[in-house]
Amino acid sequence: MSVELTFLGTSCSTPTPERNLSSMALTFRGNTLLFDTPEGVQQQMMRGGVSYLKVEHVFISHFHGDHTLGLPGLLATMSIHERKNALHVYGPRGIGEKVQQAVALAQFMPTFEIVTHELKEGRVHEHEEYAVEAVKLNHSCVCWGFIIQLPGKEGTFQRAKALKLKIPEGPLWGKLQRGETITHNGKKISPEEVMDYSESKRGARVAYIMDTFPHAHYIEALHGVDVLIHESSFMESEKERAIEVKHSTAKMAGEIAKKMGVKQLILTHFSPRYANGKEMANEAKKVFQNTLAAHDLLKIELPERYASEKEKIKTKKAKTNKK
Repeated sequence: MSVELTFLGTSCSTPTPERNLSSMALTFRGNTLLFDTPEGVQQQMMRGGVSYLKVEHVFISHFHGDHTLGLPGLLATMSIHERKNALHVYGPRGIGEKVQQAVALAQFMPTFEIVTHELKEGRVHEHEEYAVEAVKLNHSCVCWGFIIQLPGKEGTFQRAKALKLKIPEGPLWGKLQRGETITHNGKKISPEEVMDYSESKRGARVAYIMDTFPHAHYIEALHGVDVLIHESSFMESEKERAIEVKHSTAKMAGEIAKKMGVKQLILTHFSPRYANGKEMANEAKKVFQNTLAAHDLLKIELPERYASEKEKIKTKKAKTNKK
């Protein structure tokens, strides 16, 4: 099984002829999470093969227009196609009012329930297949980054050994699989007696960090992250401008990746003044070699789980209809 990241846009502030505004979809095991909803996001989802009807959770990093103006149209299209299942929308304080305004602006009556959640520090959504944490960033307005944690595999339950120990199938097996020691027929039995931990794997950890100037608070939250998707609005030559508007340079993103020991750095959110992200990638690589510049409709596959800390991420660029 693998996780698929689809970059629906990679520009910041305004779109360009080649790049839509920054947004990303994360898909695995039938779950699709959408991060930010700029104008044009619907068409990008269609071009990238991401079904907006399958999106159940939308995460809005902040309320600047280049991250939100596609929300009214997206909600309206979902309703036109008679969506029935609830949609959960997460965002800064006031997200409920913003969604109401989006519905009013598009002048439609939703055919589905829209559930809003105001973001807070820490875990904001938990699902049996994954969890999403929010961390406050350092921007000119309230802005949040997101860390997606996928489940690991603690070990393999050895049925034959359990039966040999005459442990009846049922709740006791479940406790052992969860790492609990049980008492059966007056004898204590530890998980190690029936579990094979040689094949245990930890779940992948992906961070989506948009508009921010580097800050110790969110950087420390990146411990254990495998893939760091980080904004890179400017080159280091524009550092003063980055400080002024609270954005990051490519070199800053590379320094963060190196400090936190991530496996892969993916740069996005490039200023329209740059033709593409290649210059940013080259700058970041001087600090952190395993850097990739995203482009619109780039797809990357990575494993859900990692057997060891040394295992490398294998990225796969999907074919796109780039002209």
